[in-house]
Amino acid sequence: MKRFDSINIGEVLRRARENMGLTQEEIALKLNIGRDAVLRIEKGTRKITAEELHELIGIYNLGIEDLLLYEDDDEINNIKGIILAGGSGTRLYPITKGVSKQLLPIYDKPMIYYPLSVLMQAGIKNILIITTKEDQPYFQRLLKDGSQFGIKLEYAIQPKPEGLAQAFLIGEDFIGDSACAMVLGDNIFYGNGLVRELKQAIRNTNNDIATIFGYEVKDPERFGIMELDSDNNVIGVEEKPKLPKSDYAITGLYFYPKGVSEMAKKVKPSERNELEITSLNELYLNNKKLKARLLGEGYSWFDTGTFESLLDASNMIKTIEENRDAVICSPEKIAYENNWIDNDILMKSAGEQRKNSYGEYLERLGEK
Repeated sequence: MKRFDSINIGEVLRRARENMGLTQEEIALKLNIGRDAVLRIEKGTRKITAEELHELIGIYNLGIEDLLLYEDDDEINNIKGIILAGGSGTRLYPITKGVSKQLLPIYDKPMIYYPLSVLMQAGIKNILIITTKEDQPYFQRLLKDGSQFGIKLEYAIQPKPEGLAQAFLIGEDFIGDSACAMVLGDNIFYGNGLVRELKQAIRNTNNDIATIFGYEVKDPERFGIMELDSDNNVIGVEEKPKLPKSDYAITGLYFYPKGVSEMAKKVKPSERNELEITSLNELYLNNKKLKARLLGEGYSWFDTGTFESLLDASNMIKTIEENRDAVICSPEKIAYENNWIDNDILMKSAGEQRKNSYGEYLERLGEK
């Protein structure tokens, strides 16, 4: 545990503000101080009073553990990310007969931008994208090597869909001796406290703990479900149960400590001859190395595998962006605010997309 006086509180507060999309002017107004004072607090050149810290913790929805367990970028560089974007998308036929589901538009950006933005918000810069052989060239044309986002992208092929846990076998060489986060290519996550949840999951991997994310749903029988005790500890996981023991679906976002590929090799094929992610989670649970983070009010999660969910997700993104006059889940924006790319690279991306509102927003971002 770190000493409280060894923590760069200004840096923690700066990141929290940026994660919530707030400006220094807005924080200055809430605290009734000048913008320059906020700037100096974040730089660490102005002392912060206990009252100001209390107010900021409330504004940013931070807990004391977020300050005590704050980690520098160097401490999360070892974790790698996987986006599983294979499958045939038969539930969306005829739409997906000619294009991968993960390349379909969700309002103003391709679907895969959303899971990519989740990994980037977690600070993950080394990412493997697993696709079908037929679709891989289209992902490579869209995303290239990731340098335009300040990250490194690699690609691998899933010959045929044989379960989500198969991703850790396909990506074994890529993962190496690192911890690994995996997000499904058709999952969309959004919420002001999401970065905090992601960083907590990374801290868990450093302690040899796997993390799954739960979201309350009205039809739990359609999902993998987590069973929880009175303290929200995971005591069971089950795949599409007829009689669910909770309403918390296990979302398509998983964080595992190093050694996950070896653990995945222990998973036996299910009745449908797939390496189920639920079986992998059970192995960690049996070793008492599985925790859950529950995404409650203020979060949105979409598994965009149906016509209705595609439309609902697009409408949600449209509403949020119009209300905030901003673009969310944008890899360029995340990269720029994380200082992974400079203004020249951002403006180049803006110029390539200048004929629409997405490019116009990136241009405004670069001109601030």
